[in-house]
This record gives sequence, structure tokens and C-alpha cells, in this order.
Amino acid sequence: MSTLTKPNHMGRKISRIRELKDMKQEALAQAMGTNQQTVSILENSEDIDDEKLAEVAKALGVTVEAIKNFSEEAVLNIIGNTYNDSNVVNGNAYSCNFNPLDKLVEVYEENKKLYERLLKSEQDKIEYLEKLLKVK
Repeated sequence: MSTLTKPNHMGRKISRIRELKDMKQEALAQAMGTNQQTVSILENSEDIDDEKLAEVAKALGVTVEAIKNFSEEAVLNIIGNTYNDSNVVNGNAYSCNFNPLDKLVEVYEENKKLYERLLKSEQDKIEYLEKLLKVK
């Protein structure tokens, strides 16, 4: 029987939650203070003791109950029932509340001001050094 068909395969649940969080085994290992091979072994384990499960849950930023009760079917149902082309999720319309082009121009202006301040600072340094050289 494969790990895909076992509903309580804790390692598989951990693996899927990690993947949904767009996290690599190496990142989870680092968060747990272990190595990638240990995470791999853990994800291939059907049963995991509660102490280790709590450690994994903390590293993933979820609860132990979330891991124990994780169901890929439920995740797919939630996505399927809440997503549509009109950007309405659970009856709430989500839309961008700023103009991306305005934001781009704003960031450009901020960067331009920063560049001008840095340039002015460098010019001041050059002037100061030139004065020092003329004094000697």
C-alpha cells in the first residue's frame, strides 16, 4: 500500500504541508536544527511520536492538530469552493486597493531621491578631500 492511500501517514502529511508552504526539506531541517536526511526519514515515517511532531509543527508554523487532521481532500475542496474568476472568496470581494503603476512610480521616486542623496554625499567627500590636498 503506498503512502498516498494511507490516510494517517504522518510523514506524508508533513511533506504535503511543507510543500504547500513552498518550503524545501533543507529549510525545514534548518528550522528544526537538524539535517535534510533526517527530514526525509521523518517524511517517510508512517508514525511519529508526539514530541517530534510538536517540533515539526513549530518549525512549519502550524499546530500539531493541523498536522494530525490534515487532509489533502479538504484543502482541494476549500480551494475549489472559494476560488472563481471574479476574485470572490467566501462572499468577500478582494481587489487591489492601489494602482500598481502608481506604486511603481512611487518606488522609483524614492529610489531616485536616495540616489541623489548618495551622489551628493560622494560629491561632498570629493570636495573635502580636494580641500585637504590643497592645504598640504
